[in-house]
Amino acid sequence: MGSKKNPIYRVVVADARSPRDGRFIEIVGRYNPQTDPSTIDLNSEKIQDWISKGAQPSDSVRRLMKAQGI
Repeated sequence: MGSKKNPIYRVVVADARSPRDGRFIEIVGRYNPQTDPSTIDLNSEKIQDWISKGAQPSDSVRRLMKAQGI
């Protein structure tokens, strides 16, 4: 998301077999590194639900979760 030289990232749940920029299952948050401090907006209930179902967060999402206190 975002525009040229203004990135805003979606945090999504996706199947490992789909391409990186391809189909996803659900949006669980967003991350905007352009603001000071960076805006991290994660839905902790949805994230915990997906992790309980066996989803594994990537290293980047794990870092965002740690910063958010999830």
